[in-house]
Amino acid sequence: MTDASNSPPVSPPGRTSPEVPRLAPIEIAAIVAIILIWGINNGAAKVATEHLPPLLVGALRFLIATLCLAPFVRPPFPDWRSLLIIILVGGALQYGLLYVGFWLARDISPLTVANQLWIPFTALFAFLILGEHLKRGAIIGMGVAFVGVAWMTLDAHALQDWRAILVGIAAGACWALTTVVARRTTSVPPVKMQGLLAAGTLPLLAFGSAVFEHGQVEAMVEAPPLVWLALLWAGVVSSVLATTLMFWLVQRREAGRVTPYLLATPVVSMFIGWMWMGDILTPQILTGSAIALSGVVVVALAERGLRAAGPKS
Repeated sequence: MTDASNSPPVSPPGRTSPEVPRLAPIEIAAIVAIILIWGINNGAAKVATEHLPPLLVGALRFLIATLCLAPFVRPPFPDWRSLLIIILVGGALQYGLLYVGFWLARDISPLTVANQLWIPFTALFAFLILGEHLKRGAIIGMGVAFVGVAWMTLDAHALQDWRAILVGIAAGACWALTTVVARRTTSVPPVKMQGLLAAGTLPLLAFGSAVFEHGQVEAMVEAPPLVWLALLWAGVVSSVLATTLMFWLVQRREAGRVTPYLLATPVVSMFIGWMWMGDILTPQILTGSAIALSGVVVVALAERGLRAAGPKS
């Protein structure tokens, strides 16, 4: 038996229910571009952290992004408390953890899948902090996603990356909290918010690198050109171009219409890791990844109000 109040309206005879307009070819192209950019960026992060300390990688990325986005950072600014949380948690802590995760990881595939738990965490935090309704589908999807990540992690090969996986999950939780807080600052243009995030995160990661890391100058001198290409990709193509495309999309479409497609990003990263970076994809890793991403898709479809801000990458 179904609740009549939740049933779709019945169209009168001779009329049809209005259909949601299909995505235009240019919108599909933008979605594909974002998936590819963010998927490649995960591989680029692994390349960079193999040659440079992880917090330094984050600082250099946001140095490049800040230079690109500086023209958009001007008064008025949002509430300083919300902005502080966004910079500390969504900037320094989230990206610091994420790059440490890539530095710890042998393979990028399990880490990128585990990081997608930011979407279930967003639904959970919105329920706990904002009092938003937690739909039954979202609850089921959360359970499926966490079971999938657990099954993937228990694989004998993936278990070697358990620290990286846990760090990736923590980074996803940080981004989820940031997404919830960002809902209170909707009056700030998205590109300006991205510029504020970059400008605020840069000194924090640079300070963290100076305190906790060593040999930064030597590492930068010895870094091959591919590392600098990876940093440019992260700072310009991912942080600026892909983010701009994302904001353009969600201005045209409901965020929940776009978000599920972007969950193909880990598939791109897994293919890159397997094809060019020596990742080992066992049947258990593939099965667990598929279960986890299926659960995340269920949450994304159930929570149509989610902001499509993700890792984000």
